[in-house]
Amino acid sequence: MNKAVIIYASTHHENTLKLVEAIADKYDIEKIDATKHQQTDLSGYDLIGFASGIDFGRFYDFVEQFLEGNLPEGKRVFFLYTCAKLNHRFTEKIKAAALEKKAVILGEFGCKGYNTYGPWKMIGGMNKKHPSEDEISHAVEFFASLL
Repeated sequence: MNKAVIIYASTHHENTLKLVEAIADKYDIEKIDATKHQQTDLSGYDLIGFASGIDFGRFYDFVEQFLEGNLPEGKRVFFLYTCAKLNHRFTEKIKAAALEKKAVILGEFGCKGYNTYGPWKMIGGMNKKHPSEDEISHAVEFFASLL
């Protein structure tokens, strides 16, 4: 099996962390919380994931900065995210940063996550039951397809 790691930031309701932990429970991968660690040697990994909640239409700055500062050239990468409303454009900026490092982009998986940001807080939030068990299973299947 490939030596794999997922760098993540999951700050709002830990929606993204649920995906990362489900993958880590099934596969022998390392997890790095980008909110706590910004320096790590990734040269020994064959497969590198970047996972984040979505903030104003993009990955958290912690994750983007981690990629920019630590991703070696030519690595195989993938992206995971949770969000209020699905949009394939959420990965555009981080994908561009990965391509600058000549990364091989294997794919992305996104799903809805519980959200209480802004006006949603007053009505108890949106996507209350997300990520669902089904969505979490699909994230694990997505990861398996990359191996």
